[in-house]
Amino acid sequence: MENKKEFRTWLQDFQLSHPLVIAGPCSAETEDQVLQIAHELKNSDVSIFRAGIWKPRTRPGGFEGVGEIGLKWLQRAKAETGLLMAVEVANATHVKLALQYDIDVLWIGARTTVNPFAVQEIAEALKNTDKIVLLKNPVNPDLSLWIGGLERLAGAGISKLGVIHRGFSTYEKTKYRNNPEWQIAIDFQNRFPDLPLICDPSHITGRRDMIQEVSQQALDLNYDGLIIETHIDPDNAWSDAAQQVTPDVLKKIFIELKVRKQTDDADEFVYKLSKLRTQIDEFDQKILEIVGRRMAIVDQIGVLKKEKNVAVLQNKRWNEILAKMTDSGMQKGLSEDFVVQLFKAIHQESILHQEKIINKN
Repeated sequence: MENKKEFRTWLQDFQLSHPLVIAGPCSAETEDQVLQIAHELKNSDVSIFRAGIWKPRTRPGGFEGVGEIGLKWLQRAKAETGLLMAVEVANATHVKLALQYDIDVLWIGARTTVNPFAVQEIAEALKNTDKIVLLKNPVNPDLSLWIGGLERLAGAGISKLGVIHRGFSTYEKTKYRNNPEWQIAIDFQNRFPDLPLICDPSHITGRRDMIQEVSQQALDLNYDGLIIETHIDPDNAWSDAAQQVTPDVLKKIFIELKVRKQTDDADEFVYKLSKLRTQIDEFDQKILEIVGRRMAIVDQIGVLKKEKNVAVLQNKRWNEILAKMTDSGMQKGLSEDFVVQLFKAIHQESILHQEKIINKN
């Protein structure tokens, strides 16, 4: 499976001069809402209209979708606008209903991807279908689990396959709703270069003001398309209000986005350089997050030292850390001078943090 290029590139059927765009509300709420959004997206770069019909909620009591009636609304939207329709499916019953209402694109959500039994059930329900099937990455950063889901779908004779990168959950708080972990998606892309890769900036960011930034990062990494949540009244949406944009804002984003085509060696260089720099940016952000968490622990130590009237500088402990880190860094190909300077800077910042706490009245 990993070495085969057996996927039919269904994107070619669209004959687009721009990356594929899937857009629509997080949830179908009312028939009027669905139709209004679809009509506003009709004459734009959007080719596929998305709407959540069944909504898996983390906790009970939230809005879990309108169910089957929403599929009827999508049928009408398709008839009136000509847009293809896409919904999320989480089990065989969802698949059966989606096929019954002639939905064009079915995607499997992150919560479902983590469950091999659920993915297998969906694969069997879709066996040999000619529908487009998209698999989101699992909630946790597990490349093997993502690939395993793809293998189950391919094993069921589904040829029009693609994947959606929607970021990964993390316990630590970051600027993203779901950390992009670009390297995992890049590894997937390198493993399956013929498989359409679509970015979901709405779920990665969780914030509408970051949609354009992350969309551009994805296009710079040669993603094949975007799936963006779009609502006529985002602030009053029944689910995921903070990450949805209006159709007008979405159209402005399309204007601002730059698609970097690979036509010659210079463009190939820019593409590869951009890809590597994106990975560096991601690691730089992680470095700052880790150092920030380290300083939070340093602050706790400062409080303990103040309570026990202990001096800030503990030379024995510092020398042990420096020796251990220098040796470890050199084993990783880092120069001794670099490691020493790096940890001296971290140590100095730690001292400043603790002195501030100890000297505070």
